[in-house]
Amino acid sequence: MLTTAGKAVLLLVDLQERLVPAMHDGDRVVERAARLAEAATLLEVPVLATEQVPEKLGPTVERLAGLPHLVMPKTRFAADDGVLFPPGRTEIVVAGVEAHVCVLQTVLELRAEDRRVVVVADAVGSRFPQDEQLALERARSAGAEVVTSEMVLFEWLRDAAHPRFREVQKLLK
Repeated sequence: MLTTAGKAVLLLVDLQERLVPAMHDGDRVVERAARLAEAATLLEVPVLATEQVPEKLGPTVERLAGLPHLVMPKTRFAADDGVLFPPGRTEIVVAGVEAHVCVLQTVLELRAEDRRVVVVADAVGSRFPQDEQLALERARSAGAEVVTSEMVLFEWLRDAAHPRFREVQKLLK
């Protein structure tokens, strides 16, 4: 089943100033998350973010500043879906860190509520690659779909004739 811009919400999990530099390949994770957030904005997909204990881990990284429509501070490892997601948005596209902690716990709780969850593999990360890989495997076994950022963008567009195609395509270069 393809993702749909009209049904999706993009959730950026804990991409924070003091957390991202500790991640393996953290720059890639931020760039892919930014690609998703910029395309989401162009395609009118709500962009939401969480910040884990922001007074200690800092705000969302500068590269993503201003892109989320809502930023929710938290202390729980899983995002609180009762507060975050707008009505009618049934596809939760997830990016962020750490893949094996906050991303995974959020995914597992959303799946337990029978939500459709799409984890963007190239836009999640952990300090150690093995933790990231096992988190993706566990998310998949719980029923989450594991995709890449390009897969999401082209599914949101659906057609090269989409009025925003060229703008989104530029994000891929």
